[in-house]
Amino acid sequence: MDYKNTLNLPTTQFPMKADLLRKEPEIQKKWEKEQLYEQVRKARAGREKYILHDGPPYPTGELHIGTGLNKILKDFIVRFHTMKGYDAPYIPGWDCHGLPIEHRVMQDVGEERKNLTKPEIRKKCKKYAEKFVKLQRTQFKTLGVLGDWEHPYLTFDPQYEAGIIEVFGKLVEKGYVYRSKKPVHWCPNELGQTTLAEAELDYREETPSPSIYVNFKLTDGIDNLFKGADSNNSYIMIWTTTPWTLPANVAVAIHPEYEYIAIRYLNPKTQKKEITILADKRAELIMSALGIKDYECLGKVQGRLLEGIRYRHPFIDRIGSVVLADYVTLSDGTGCVHTAPGHGQEDYLTGIKYHLPLLSPVDEKGNFTKEAGEFAGLNILKEGNDAIIKKLEMLGALLDKKDIAHSYPHCWRCDDPVIFRATEQWFVSLDYNNLRQRVLDEIKRTKWIPSWGENRMAKMISERPDWCISRQRSWGVPIPAFHCKDCRQAHINTNTINYVRDRFEKEGADIWFYKDVSYFLPSDTKCSQCGGDRFEKEMDIFDVWFESGSSHHAVLHKRAELSYPADLYLEGTDQHRGWFQLSLLPSVGAWDKAPFQSVLTHGFVVDEQGKKMSKSRGNFISVEDALKEFGADVLRLWTSSLDYQNDMSVSRNLIIRCSDAYRRVRNTFRYLLSNLYDFDPRINIIAYEGLLEIDRWALHKTQELIKNVTSAYESLQFHRVFHNIYNFCSVEMSAFYLDILKDRSYTFPKNSRERRAAQTVMYYILLNLVKLSAPIIVHTAEEVWSAIIHKGEDVSSIHLTTFPKEIPVWTDNSLNERWEKLINMRTDVARELEKMRAAKLIGNSLEASVNLYTENEDLWQFLKSYEKDLPMILIVSEVKLDRNITSGAVKGELTGNLWIECSVSQHKKCERCWNLRESVGTVKEHPTICARCVTALQ
Repeated sequence: MDYKNTLNLPTTQFPMKADLLRKEPEIQKKWEKEQLYEQVRKARAGREKYILHDGPPYPTGELHIGTGLNKILKDFIVRFHTMKGYDAPYIPGWDCHGLPIEHRVMQDVGEERKNLTKPEIRKKCKKYAEKFVKLQRTQFKTLGVLGDWEHPYLTFDPQYEAGIIEVFGKLVEKGYVYRSKKPVHWCPNELGQTTLAEAELDYREETPSPSIYVNFKLTDGIDNLFKGADSNNSYIMIWTTTPWTLPANVAVAIHPEYEYIAIRYLNPKTQKKEITILADKRAELIMSALGIKDYECLGKVQGRLLEGIRYRHPFIDRIGSVVLADYVTLSDGTGCVHTAPGHGQEDYLTGIKYHLPLLSPVDEKGNFTKEAGEFAGLNILKEGNDAIIKKLEMLGALLDKKDIAHSYPHCWRCDDPVIFRATEQWFVSLDYNNLRQRVLDEIKRTKWIPSWGENRMAKMISERPDWCISRQRSWGVPIPAFHCKDCRQAHINTNTINYVRDRFEKEGADIWFYKDVSYFLPSDTKCSQCGGDRFEKEMDIFDVWFESGSSHHAVLHKRAELSYPADLYLEGTDQHRGWFQLSLLPSVGAWDKAPFQSVLTHGFVVDEQGKKMSKSRGNFISVEDALKEFGADVLRLWTSSLDYQNDMSVSRNLIIRCSDAYRRVRNTFRYLLSNLYDFDPRINIIAYEGLLEIDRWALHKTQELIKNVTSAYESLQFHRVFHNIYNFCSVEMSAFYLDILKDRSYTFPKNSRERRAAQTVMYYILLNLVKLSAPIIVHTAEEVWSAIIHKGEDVSSIHLTTFPKEIPVWTDNSLNERWEKLINMRTDVARELEKMRAAKLIGNSLEASVNLYTENEDLWQFLKSYEKDLPMILIVSEVKLDRNITSGAVKGELTGNLWIECSVSQHKKCERCWNLRESVGTVKEHPTICARCVTALQ
């Protein structure tokens, strides 16, 4: 007789054969055809909202693995909250304007760019952005990210552009916006030539740049402060690493509380006796650096006593003066700071305080203007430094020159050094109407994940200058301001702003660049300064961060399915100085509240050596390549395994390791499905009280899983979700419970209580596990759901189901404690069985007999209570208990007072269940099977 045919083996239609790369696109097509996103929205309509607002990436190329990771994290959150019962719409967006796109387009067109008009440039930029929006949208969808992909928000849409204008109008109405000539970070590169935001700067160690000490000759006497000082031969010594800024020098700043000394010394270059002023605590170090050993101190005074002393500029016919400033430090330099208000933020503020002239003799290309005198036309970084140093040397004002490397800002797009340059720009004031403090208050009210984000953001807001919101480029939303042709007064008010907004909303911002100025002004518009009626348009555009930072209004306020403020913003840590900060400022300014309730930041994606990923290094991984090799669910599972609060290492090898974890989880689903082929819960379910103790233990572990995974999702700790699900599948299920169930599932009578109890628990585990996994491995969960015959919920997709809830009566801690003891004992026994297998004494654990010994009464009683179940638990053919420990027994490592002795079973092997039992052959009609299997056949 063929006893194999009497086993309850899985049917030949084995579910979920591995073919991930083919199945995922098919599942995505099914979702699209059935309009899954719309189904989800309809199912959750009217429920409490949960809004994750998407930060818009730039559509400037194929997706980097880090951008894909960002979108996957967002999808985890949206899907979880949807399954928890929230109405959680997800509206993706793209930041389609700005220098990143214009820079790429100008590179592509080459020399042709010099002949292009602004409308022509804008047309090319829009076409470029549309191309990569389409590409990136496809890649995001392929990652399994569910959202309203047919109606994303794009910053070049007329409705969004109108939203930007409304935010600006609100800030103007409340008095935050002003125009002024101030120093700003400026990119002089031909493809830039615009102001840059702090978030667009990349600080790096520059190649060595000149560091110089210079004497400025005093025109005022100092003999009343320093005894013996010669008024005709006295100087003040400055130090600078930007010699090119010296043509704009108008003052020297010193600290009012520091002590300053006058030193008489022999200038080694001129061989003349000179007197110079510098900070007392820097003097010895500087004299040594200058090679001056012999010098005489003429006295010491507090810095405040030097205020107002005048000096002559070393090579320009200009008188400067000594001013006081608290930002002067003694960490380097002379304690006397060269001050050019046109080339630095701190210098600018000092200039405002002392009413100093704002000089900036540098044009948009980084060349000196005629205001720089003999240096006019020289490029400040390429030629200017050397020319000025040479001039100082010739005049005898240069004391020393060295090359040093120091941190210097570079443009993040062209990689060229940037400069500080005073130009007329539009600003948002942070100190008007206490805006800075109100923003700081909102930061305190926000939940920051990780918590250190609060201090980082608060520090940035506390220290940052007013926000320069204007840019001198073509591709962006124009600032809706006008200038009177008669008196040059800027004309801007809410009436004209709203007029422009209405035009943009109907026709888009492109019209600004080819329609006449009269098209944008009410007919009765007059200049508030001179009463004139002739105007020209402002041609500066908004900072791209102002555009994306306005999404809280242009999207959250405008889209009916969304709400303001958002529950969560989620981006990389670099967005503290980018989108987070520059959304916060206009939101608090315009609407008096932060645009978010919580902010989550993740680290950067780096290679296995911790290096930043880039194409030039050869360690770049694109989403497209990763999808082709691994599929979306493996990438999603890998993403869930990472502790995103730190930088995250990625490589092909690391993702391959996660593929192994994915197979463990998938195989658990396959096993559960294959053993439920004949189970109908309406007929075959076994009540909790009728389950075996090991089955009730499995339900207890399932409740633990639900509790732990739910907590991990709610706290946005997805690596805990991963580890809980993976350990449940690989350790508690595959390596223990499901392993033990094989004998009961396959060899017991089909409708026996024992087999149906096992199926009951597997059914519950399957339903809960697939739902817990659904936000992570979205395609696999959908495939599992489609293979479940009796689902328990009448919905077509796993993503329309509700998240599992704990069933308190299934939690039994005392039962769990007993089974933890049994699991430890099983581990001890398995260690000894492995030794036998290594010695080739047995091939399968069922070929072994096990003797367990203990002299401990409590352990003895415990073992006796499970005596009949021990062969099943240990997966051996026979277990005997004894109080008398033999000399060959080995002490258990995890179970105290337990000794173990394993041997090869002397019984025959049952052809049906493979157990080696004494009863094999005791029934004449079935000489090759055990008595238990004979009973199963009756």
